[in-house]
Amino acid sequence: MTAIIDGHKEKRSAALTSVVAAVGLTGFKIVVGVMTGSLGILAEAAHSALDLVAAIMTWFAVRISDKPADKGHPFGHHKAENISALFETLLLLLTSAWIIYEAINRLTHKGTHLEVTIWSFLVMGTSIVIDYNRSRMLYRVAEKHNSQALEADALHFSTDIWSSATVILGLIAVLIGKWIPSLAFLEMADAIAALAVAVIVIFVSAQLGKRSIEALLDAGPDDGKYKQIVKEVGTIPGVLDVHALRIRVSGASWFVDMHIYMDDTTSLIESHHVTEKIEMKVQAILPKSDVTVHVEPGSMAMVKKEIVK
Repeated sequence: MTAIIDGHKEKRSAALTSVVAAVGLTGFKIVVGVMTGSLGILAEAAHSALDLVAAIMTWFAVRISDKPADKGHPFGHHKAENISALFETLLLLLTSAWIIYEAINRLTHKGTHLEVTIWSFLVMGTSIVIDYNRSRMLYRVAEKHNSQALEADALHFSTDIWSSATVILGLIAVLIGKWIPSLAFLEMADAIAALAVAVIVIFVSAQLGKRSIEALLDAGPDDGKYKQIVKEVGTIPGVLDVHALRIRVSGASWFVDMHIYMDDTTSLIESHHVTEKIEMKVQAILPKSDVTVHVEPGSMAMVKKEIVK
């Protein structure tokens, strides 16, 4: 029980740290973006603002998903993490649409003044350092506790590293265009960098959205997990056959149920011991699994006959 409580605290702490970092980065980028007129930095500020909303949602989702099952929610509250990830996807897509609109508008209308200063590079460099550290921290906690919400947050922030680097390249191109008149067209690089950021955000959003929808629709794991479970359970002495295996994910937890054949002379106590071994095998493959096993009586001849059918 202590380990479970410590796990909940670690997840909440990771989510709260992400919120604090997002607040600082969003404010920094907005100030520098307005000062310099850089659409790339403003696009990143909008991206970070969405990061903040997503981080807050993740923090709430982690708190809700850690609540124990109750009468109204017999399977627990784990899907709060999946709902949070889906909402984050929708926010990201809306942000991408705004970035694309503004970038195209700037590319087609001349006269927009852009000032590149040391602050432009300082804010993006700071963003890369912070995003790198918090994405590593979130990945570590997400993997440790099998948290989809924290994993989505980590994926989001690791992508921010690439989008920030893209903006820096755009700013460098703008400087070159100012220094070398014949390359003045490079001043459009800032808007192009903003478009690149939008494409990256859309790509990540599609991944997050797909995974969130699959989880909400009770999609199971890849075929490899099914085969592995059937194989491992089939090696347990007394198990004649494994069938009707069903697996679904809910937040950080898995729900697994299966039917097995055992010899009809097996006692109730022996059957119970076998089902406990099955639970251990499944939980070694899918941690935090809630396993239900239905035992059916049958001789080896009956099992072979069922398999042939």
